[in-house]
Amino acid sequence: MILTDTHTHLYSKDFDRDRKDMIRKALDKQVTRFFIPAIDSSHTQSMYDLEKEFPDNIFLMMGLHPTSVKENFEDELKHVEEEFSRRKFYAVGETGIDLYWDKSFLEQQQEAFTRQIRLAKKYNLPVVIHCRDAFDEIFEVLEKEKGDGLSGIFHCFTGNQEQAVRALSYNMKLGIGGVVTFKNGGIDKFLGEIPLENIVLETDSPYLAPAPYRGKRNESSYIEIIATKVAGIYGIDLNKVAEVTTQNSRDIFKV
Repeated sequence: MILTDTHTHLYSKDFDRDRKDMIRKALDKQVTRFFIPAIDSSHTQSMYDLEKEFPDNIFLMMGLHPTSVKENFEDELKHVEEEFSRRKFYAVGETGIDLYWDKSFLEQQQEAFTRQIRLAKKYNLPVVIHCRDAFDEIFEVLEKEKGDGLSGIFHCFTGNQEQAVRALSYNMKLGIGGVVTFKNGGIDKFLGEIPLENIVLETDSPYLAPAPYRGKRNESSYIEIIATKVAGIYGIDLNKVAEVTTQNSRDIFKV
């Protein structure tokens, strides 16, 4: 069995005291593929250091997180573009729109999101989308950019069934994480109606730990808990969930 964590911030300071042990714990649980999203330029070197230490397991993305879109977003996008010009990445992300914390940079977030989608198309890569309190705004951008060359993942999907179906229509897969285990998370009510071929698994660690660890630090080893919950929803074997969702990640990331 091979499990894939399609979204984990392993370079986070939350792991500074035990990063190696935490990653080895995940490896022992057959989580052997870790896809690492970018936030902004202040985290780039930490990502590279992580890749150097675990070169067979770490797959890096490059992008500008919507909550890092501020007055200097042009400089940050320039950094993203420069990194793409000099080395390989497996996705553009995470990017998107986040209106939960701050709505004052909506226009800039829309601009940054659009330009990163076009960067993904340029390099024939998937885009990994962060969406918080912004489904309408995200769909507005995707509607303009849809078509050949657009693919990716709706990371940490928390929408309803209608929004799930619309997300899939843009050649996206749904990133399913710890929220699927929450008592009132909601997505467990309709997830079984979505073909398993349209989802990938993620932790978003150190955030959004699944039950029974909700509220504590999340870890990539907890992907097994998420996979077990998904297996229950679909009424299939855990190994089948691991097989299909890992293959889905290979289809998206081409690795």
